[in-house]
Amino acid sequence: MKVTRFTDVKIRKLKPEERKYLRGEGNGFNIRVTPSGAKTWLYLYSFDGKRKELNLGGYPEVTLETARSKFEEARKQVKNGIDPAAVAEQAQEERRKAPTVADLITEYIERHAKVFKKSWKEDQRLLNREIGPIWGKRKAKDISKRDVTLLLEAIVDRGTPAMSNQVLKITRKMFSFAVERDILQHTPFTGVKALAPNKSRERTLTEAEISTLWQKLDHAAMSDDVRRILKLVLVTAQRPGEVAGMHVREINDRWWTIPGDRTKNGHEQRVYLTDTAIEFIGNTEGLGYIFPSPHKNKEQSIDAHALPVAVRRNLEWLIKDNDGKKVYGANGKVAKENKLGIAKFTPHDLRRTAATFMASMGYMDEIIDAVLNHVKQGIIRTYNRHKYDKEKRQALEAWEQKLLSITTGQSCKVIPLVRSA
Repeated sequence: MKVTRFTDVKIRKLKPEERKYLRGEGNGFNIRVTPSGAKTWLYLYSFDGKRKELNLGGYPEVTLETARSKFEEARKQVKNGIDPAAVAEQAQEERRKAPTVADLITEYIERHAKVFKKSWKEDQRLLNREIGPIWGKRKAKDISKRDVTLLLEAIVDRGTPAMSNQVLKITRKMFSFAVERDILQHTPFTGVKALAPNKSRERTLTEAEISTLWQKLDHAAMSDDVRRILKLVLVTAQRPGEVAGMHVREINDRWWTIPGDRTKNGHEQRVYLTDTAIEFIGNTEGLGYIFPSPHKNKEQSIDAHALPVAVRRNLEWLIKDNDGKKVYGANGKVAKENKLGIAKFTPHDLRRTAATFMASMGYMDEIIDAVLNHVKQGIIRTYNRHKYDKEKRQALEAWEQKLLSITTGQSCKVIPLVRSA
């Protein structure tokens, strides 16, 4: 083996031969050239009487300067009685066992989200959609603060700043969970701030919007079940997910009892069913879930996520020609139409709208909170066990009459508000 002082020029000029060969510059620092032309940096040394070889990386990916630095470090280890090849093998094994981000997502969902969050399916959906495709195959410990920033910026740039904040919230929690369980030594989310302001949603529909939406829903591009659920959210003022998961066993005559394991706050909720609500629930004979999933043989309810998806699609419905191809406007953008006839809203805004109208009719906050199943605060939470069944029924019947007058354009008898003395 020839010994020479390495330079970049000399390394580049090394040509492949019929057999692999080595070139070295002394002290065990070598480069191997194979017949295919591949060049690999090596450290050849003796340890415990055995001849050993440490791969320092391939050229030109690993530069001469970097390879020499690795060689000097390994040489120091040998002088101090440490086998650098064994150290490298241990590090490689630890890295092999280190979890990927996909592994971390699975563990976070199983060990944390499913245990502590009723909305764990939303976490799972978000992580699988926004994080898995981008980071899934990477080692969780390799994710840097810069990676986080670039991810959030990409989400903002596609026009969904609110989603950027949600991704930050859930992914930060997942990495903190990994630190708590000693899966990772640190989280790359330290010091990362939201890129968009968190805006509290205050959207409520006006009477004109309610009237328009009520009519447009009948002709919207969505299933009849989704259409009925959206109207029931407005009629009952309950959460979209709770309405979507309604089961026959929860209904007893005029009362719908939502068990605590299905409510956001974990408290059982009793909802009075008005005539309009019963109409949209329909015939329950032979049913389990009122709104069964179309994909799971009716053994599960329709996925609550289908509601906002259906609303978004109908608010920006793509216009296509007779051949099914997209139509473009004069501005070069894909032409869209609003099949629902009103400004952007979410299914949850329908619940807020119902509550707002009940307030405008004079119902006290305590009654509206009871209708909405909001947790009472302070001493009221401890001592006020009154269920407000009578008041909830009165408020929902009054709201039904107001809603019918809005949607039919006809004057309906509004139940007067009776205040206790």
